Amino acid sequence: MDTSQDSGPDTAPAVARFTTPLPPRDLVPTVRVPADAPDAALQIARGLGAGPFSLVTLFISPQADSQSLKRQLRDAFPVTRIMGCTTAGEISDLGYDEGSIVAVAFPVEHFGVETILIPDLNTCTSRDLVSNLIRTRQTLARRYPRWGQEFAFLLVDGLSVKEDELTAALASGIGPVPLFGGSAGDGVRFRETFVLTGDQRLQNAAVLAFVRTDCRVKVFNFDHLIPTDQRMVVTAADPQNRIVREINAEPAAREYARLLGKDPEQLSRFTFAAHPVVVRMGGRHHVRAIQKVAENGDLVFFSAIDEGLVLTLAQPSDMVAHLEGAFAGLSRDFGPPARILACDCILRRLEAEEKQASGALSDILKRYNARGFSTYGEQLGSMHVNQTMTGVAIYPPSDT
Repeated sequence: MDTSQDSGPDTAPAVARFTTPLPPRDLVPTVRVPADAPDAALQIARGLGAGPFSLVTLFISPQADSQSLKRQLRDAFPVTRIMGCTTAGEISDLGYDEGSIVAVAFPVEHFGVETILIPDLNTCTSRDLVSNLIRTRQTLARRYPRWGQEFAFLLVDGLSVKEDELTAALASGIGPVPLFGGSAGDGVRFRETFVLTGDQRLQNAAVLAFVRTDCRVKVFNFDHLIPTDQRMVVTAADPQNRIVREINAEPAAREYARLLGKDPEQLSRFTFAAHPVVVRMGGRHHVRAIQKVAENGDLVFFSAIDEGLVLTLAQPSDMVAHLEGAFAGLSRDFGPPARILACDCILRRLEAEEKQASGALSDILKRYNARGFSTYGEQLGSMHVNQTMTGVAIYPPSDT
């Protein structure tokens, strides 16, 4: 393959140094460093190698000093695009992980990238955003006309309560490009979440990467939940803040607990992970995950909710068997992925902990080369969803 072809003036000299394809294990290099490492950025740069890279993505434990990391990154990666976010847990070479920074790099030999920063989700207008998206897509297509595979990757502040509006707005500008993403987390504290781009550390913001590649890719989304025949209706809500006040004309938390046969005072994040509710849209069910019970008995959700919405209780199937089957499905057409980039809902991790399945799930994540983070929500196309694993499987180019 002539790797110097159609690479654009800013990347052609670097790309031309490569004469043979990278081996599959190095197709998308990754490294894990401790979150408290004083020289974390330097360790990341050394671990990833010389590159050059079109993009380095960071999944940052809330235990890390992200302000210090931001400053270090300027020196460690002076000419490389950087994007990242804080997490509710990481997915590394250890499988499920905590207290680390996981870096995923996209070499210029196989990936062309353009990023768009949305610095304030409150003031972003749909018209300006769509115009920027279209221009960016066209620029990337002109630069890499012979690379026909593409995807868009979104990271967004997980406490912004703006993900639903943002994904709906993005849908008009991304065209046929498959989009996935995740909402930044803060462990189980739900206090502060950040996105990172370049040397900026921002709240109430998002960053989108358009990626064009000669690798084969599959964007995916799956969950292990089975809808039951037990339904309920949202009869009072505050949609702007994702709050349900009443279900079936009864106080929300109390009615939810009654339907489960549980004490309302004993509802916890583990209850919500084990007993999710789903809504039917577009011919399939989507989770509307519960974040917490407010002090007044309202239910606070992770994603859009409204009065009149019919919610269906769902029961989880075996997480381990389901993940094994889902990843095996991703391996069916092109063989095992060289890398899986995964956005995995925090509620899946909590369920795994409650069911003592974290070790078995970690073994599967390691075996299939998954990296990523636990999220406060996932994005797929025009939708913000919950309690799913969403991501992209990346395979070697067809001529390797």
